[in-house]
Amino acid sequence: MTTIAVIQQAPRVLEREATLEQAVVLIREAAAHGAQLIVFPEAFVPGYPAWIWRLRPGSDWALCERLHGRLLDNAVDLAKDGLATVRAAAAETGVTVLMGLNERDGRFGRTTLYNSAVLIGPAGELLNRHRKLMPTNPERTVWGFGDATGLRTVDTPVGRIGTLLCWENYMPLARFALYAQGIDIHIAPTYDSGESWIGSLRHIAREGGCWVIGAGVALRRDDLADDFPGRETLYPATDDWINPGDSVVIAPGGELVAGPLHQQQGILYAEIVAAQAALARRTFDVAGHYARPDLFTLRVDRHPQTPIEFED
Repeated sequence: MTTIAVIQQAPRVLEREATLEQAVVLIREAAAHGAQLIVFPEAFVPGYPAWIWRLRPGSDWALCERLHGRLLDNAVDLAKDGLATVRAAAAETGVTVLMGLNERDGRFGRTTLYNSAVLIGPAGELLNRHRKLMPTNPERTVWGFGDATGLRTVDTPVGRIGTLLCWENYMPLARFALYAQGIDIHIAPTYDSGESWIGSLRHIAREGGCWVIGAGVALRRDDLADDFPGRETLYPATDDWINPGDSVVIAPGGELVAGPLHQQQGILYAEIVAAQAALARRTFDVAGHYARPDLFTLRVDRHPQTPIEFED
């Protein structure tokens, strides 16, 4: 039996160091309640750029630049060990952590952002980094396209974990790539919410025969600091919830075992047994005995996609 903790708290929006400090506090709190796997929402550090759904490029170019500049300055550079404090907290508490973040590429160009999910092991080691393959609609004005280097499952003390971010979960081939690696726990950090989204996650649990963890963004107007650029224009005082969260834990087969945590901020706990995933696939293993490789095959290129190669 494994205790899962899904963090449905607002970050310190556009403040990286304060958000990382908050994450450490939340990891310690969840670990003190027995959690062995702690899951954070999409783009938790330093917050999902929710303004893109209300502010379109060209409508107020100066405001777009101010917001993007703050996000860029507060993004995480993994090449500089930007998650050192989170890794230390995972090692201190002996837990596995899945952290959503805005990642700043420190190698090529040094100004491109990615919507990334980083898996950290109980010794504080970085086990995997997955960059969102296809940013959705206006997200493409903020994030670059990821590649498949992180499209993999990873063995951890709590089970074999794989991650797809938000609407990547609607991509059948991306899901199949994880199913084919024998996934136990499918983690879906997201900005989406509502019954249709939860229905899709329940389908994944049935299709993949795996546990599914949906980690939603719960954000209120009051979570934005007074100096948040364009706060009064983008989010009038009559607004309350910007996004409702709706985090869930779903068993193989599609049964809801925890959540949805709707319009609340807190930590959603659930007990799971990772080995149930293998039993759930006894009658339907979509990438195993129920596959037809004589008819259908999938090729995934996991080489890093880089714009330049230097030869010295």
